[in-house]
Amino acid sequence: MTPREAYDRLAGWAKELAYLHAATGLLYWDMRTQMPRKATPYRGEVVAFLAGELHRRRTRPEVGEWLEIASTGDFARDPLSPEAVNLRWWKLGFERSQKYPETWVKERARLATEAEKVWEVARREDDFDLFAPYLEQLVEMAREEAGFLGYDEDPYDALLDLYEPGMTTRRLREIFAPLAEELPRIIQSLPALTADLRPPYPVEAQREFILQVYAHWGFDPEEFRLDTTVHPFFTRITPGDLRITTRFSEQDFRQGVFGAFHEAGHAQYDRGLPAEHWGTPRGASISLGIHESQSRFWENLVGRNPAFWEFFYPLFQKIFPQHNDVPLEVFLHTVNEMRPSLIRVEADEVTYNLHIFLRFELEHALINQQISVRDLPGAWNERFRALLGIEVPSNREGVLQDVHWSHGSFGYFPTYALGNIYGAAFFARLREELQPEELFRRGEFLPVYEWLQENIYAWGKTFMPEELVQRVTGKPVSAEPLLQYVREKIAFLETLRT
Repeated sequence: MTPREAYDRLAGWAKELAYLHAATGLLYWDMRTQMPRKATPYRGEVVAFLAGELHRRRTRPEVGEWLEIASTGDFARDPLSPEAVNLRWWKLGFERSQKYPETWVKERARLATEAEKVWEVARREDDFDLFAPYLEQLVEMAREEAGFLGYDEDPYDALLDLYEPGMTTRRLREIFAPLAEELPRIIQSLPALTADLRPPYPVEAQREFILQVYAHWGFDPEEFRLDTTVHPFFTRITPGDLRITTRFSEQDFRQGVFGAFHEAGHAQYDRGLPAEHWGTPRGASISLGIHESQSRFWENLVGRNPAFWEFFYPLFQKIFPQHNDVPLEVFLHTVNEMRPSLIRVEADEVTYNLHIFLRFELEHALINQQISVRDLPGAWNERFRALLGIEVPSNREGVLQDVHWSHGSFGYFPTYALGNIYGAAFFARLREELQPEELFRRGEFLPVYEWLQENIYAWGKTFMPEELVQRVTGKPVSAEPLLQYVREKIAFLETLRT
């Protein structure tokens, strides 16, 4: 077998895995948006079967042989070539998959499917005890997973690496340290902006506004869906099939609109990946931190930007005429309101990171057996009070508010704060090359998308996350661009009060 023949077999193998991932992704989307609750145990069996099938295909013995032969090809010598990128990640994935027992993989998929539906009920009914037994099993399986994967210093590192390749707990704390030190001081002096909400905001009217924004952002209406769900998420089934979700409140448009902006940021990244490489690492996103940089970029750096609203506020007023007598300067108070609040996905740009630090601390303690699942509500409420100065009135608004732990995603939460850090660095660089605010005022967003695609999206998994940030910005990863952005934003908002 020649190196090229071996590579072609690997490419066929990878495409089969992509087909199965697409089918699984569609099942999960359906489960979170459309599926009747009574289907849960059966859906769990289907997802477990597909997880087992994926695992068997990932660990086929001949894959190791193909990798060895293909790696000797001339086409693999350039580390930036698609073949070299794919071979690096295929080898990593093949070796990692062999560390998991198939029975464990299937049980984990089944448990996560059922646990998510139990979490939905527990959250709705504010009943942590209902969810706790499932969470205990998921935490134990996460500890087992860390053991399968192996680690040098901290079992949490093994889980973190699944979402942010190359990241460790030690490095994460280095990056977060300036934020952890300065944000509490900044929060003490946030501008006292009063939101001017004028409900009701009918759901269909909110959808109309969101879809018009999407059109200006370059979305083709034939490539995406916008649906409602308990906890907003995005998933790409295949190129040309983008599933965006949000949740609406008729009392506060910000929940649905900015949730839809956030998930559309994820969709921007995935639709910008090279479709010709779909099903291979060269056509996949590099990390959750880089992915979250895009969701936070389009939600905040674009969607809360005053220049964005200079263009879109007249349309907003047309759709919601109750705002016709509200000046733009006053409306900007509403979309940029900054104050400690209970719900992460509704938090402002400044306090949001403290929500992430809380979750990072707690799940790190869970994995390291420093606290138990039964300790979580009390630990959550105590730490929330210390970080944000708020008493948590219920578990629904506290430890049960996020979906992530219900599907065992330990190590995911830190990527949101990393996303804020990466996104601010990208935006600072963008300002050096373009004048994005001038574009926003004219309703021109495609040049920004094209810049992001050229510099980030089009590279797939070619570069590791910190390497990619360095290449795009010319600087190492640092919290300083985010802190500088926050200082500038607060200074601008202060001018609105005068």
